[in-house]
Amino acid sequence: MAVPVVDPSLNPVTDADSAEVEPTRRPRRRPARADLLALGAYVLLGIFVCLNYWGDVTGRVSSHLPTDHSWFEWLFAHGAYSVRHLENPLFTARQNAPDGVNMMANTSLLGMTLPLAPLTLLLGPQVMYALYLGGALAATAGTGYWMLSRHLVRSRAAAFVGGAFLGFAPGVIHHANGQPNFVSNFLLPLIVVRVLRLGEPGRWRRNGLVLGALVTYQIFINEEMLLLTALACLVVVLAYAVQRPRATRAAAGTFLAGLGVAGGLTLVLAAYPIWYQFNGPQSYRGLQGGVFHNWGEDLVAFVTFARDTWAGDPAVEKTIGLTEQNTWFGWPLVLLSLVALVLLVRRSLATRIVAVLIVVFSVAAIGPWVRFDGVETGVRGPWSYVPDDLPLVEMMMPTRLTLVVAAAVGVLLALTWDAAHRQGRPLADRPRVPAQRAGEPTTSDAAPAPVARRRWLRPVGYAAVALAVLPLFPRPLPAQQIDPPPHFITAGGWRPYVPAGRTLVPVPIPSNVHGLPTLRWSALTGQEFPVPGGYFIGPNELGEGVFGAPNRPTSTLIYSTMDKGQVPALTDENRRQAIEDLRFWRASVVVLGAHPREAVLRELVTGLLGSPQRVDDVWVWDVRALVG
Repeated sequence: MAVPVVDPSLNPVTDADSAEVEPTRRPRRRPARADLLALGAYVLLGIFVCLNYWGDVTGRVSSHLPTDHSWFEWLFAHGAYSVRHLENPLFTARQNAPDGVNMMANTSLLGMTLPLAPLTLLLGPQVMYALYLGGALAATAGTGYWMLSRHLVRSRAAAFVGGAFLGFAPGVIHHANGQPNFVSNFLLPLIVVRVLRLGEPGRWRRNGLVLGALVTYQIFINEEMLLLTALACLVVVLAYAVQRPRATRAAAGTFLAGLGVAGGLTLVLAAYPIWYQFNGPQSYRGLQGGVFHNWGEDLVAFVTFARDTWAGDPAVEKTIGLTEQNTWFGWPLVLLSLVALVLLVRRSLATRIVAVLIVVFSVAAIGPWVRFDGVETGVRGPWSYVPDDLPLVEMMMPTRLTLVVAAAVGVLLALTWDAAHRQGRPLADRPRVPAQRAGEPTTSDAAPAPVARRRWLRPVGYAAVALAVLPLFPRPLPAQQIDPPPHFITAGGWRPYVPAGRTLVPVPIPSNVHGLPTLRWSALTGQEFPVPGGYFIGPNELGEGVFGAPNRPTSTLIYSTMDKGQVPALTDENRRQAIEDLRFWRASVVVLGAHPREAVLRELVTGLLGSPQRVDDVWVWDVRALVG
């Protein structure tokens, strides 16, 4: 999640209370225990969210996005296969045979699947998926907690609440249903902190090198979230510059020097992978028709409880529609956020910057047309003025810009709790103000806060935050049972039929709509045999990105037969095309396992290729003699 923060070297916590809080200097004894408790709580919450998977980790997938779930299992297998066979991980021929898949041009999570390859080889991709998903959620909350506790707020409880929201916000939990790349945001708080420390005197080289390394690594986790974070950082820096022009001018040279170092290192380390992404085999330019641009955020979604929270109701999707639930904060949190902004915005620079982020990215996320409660109003939105083929943003969904809003709300929750925490503290308990260094900018716009405090504000503030976030406590992710792969596949019965350089053609052929179980055959056997088709984005004849392999006559015939539930009248032309397709796929065997449409599929393939053999628990058509 893109996480906004403010540079601690510029003392941004509050304007009125900057003389009272020194967030970068704090005792080290008690915080260590508090940190361990916070991280332990996040780990337990990550386990809880994945609880339904652990009931049968090898036999369950996401109920909401089963195909995405299977794709990421396949990706863990790809990382393990690449390491085991010392193959180029940027490309694979184990899917979409014979053309293959450009892994840099797809969401491939290489930054995690490659280093975790030994565990995948040991535990299998199914167990690795569930372990990683819960771990990524907890790790994101953990780095969010570190950022907040070390650089923005004094209260460890405030940092805990904010970190929990950054890691387990409704939008993040929504993507946890089969899309672990969008919950793998643990580097983003570190990136933001490094960006905003580039202005530190004398440290521009070190900060630039660290930032460049973090950005490079994030490229191999999720480029889209990196782009959102970069946009958020740009808005934060501009908002700070408008409010602190003198400090900005003083730090500009150092900041730009560090940014140059970071950019140079990133260019050196990531130049070839990025070139491969846009120019390598099976690369593409944009998605066909710019389909993502229509996915704007519904205004009612902001005050609606998300489906996978304790207060959520799946029935609301029938009104708003099946869309990504990247906000879905619920009305109590929206109300609290508005009140907190009103109360804190005058006295807190950090809150003012958070407010700018919320407004800018909420408006930008509306999409090409304003939607209200599932109805397109006809009012033009900001994305109606954005060309579909604009570089970098050509594949972005407007609704995902609200992930920045969610991160800003998480920071606002921490600021709100921290403000309540400071109410009623005796003067003697306040830390001394360190002497201001020469040239150090000050953030104080007002006189120090009065000694007398309204102590009743502390419990009221705590209660308000708790009542706003408790309805958003996540439920365990829903999971559904899936049939295990055939014994013929898992026991290696396929090996005599698939020599080197040939493919196994599963029926139905894997695609983004059909063939979910057969895609898992490849993943759960360590990708030892290549398959045609698959679930990925690749180029069409015009070079535009499309989902899945272009349909060939035989795959189209298989899918239409499944949809209709009956075999059409087959012709000699159908049989000729089937042989040609098998030759294109370099097939040596066609395999049909247990399937709801098994009878009609067996009748179809028999009509095309002749009678099969029953081998173990599958039907086998040995086509080596047919295709040569």
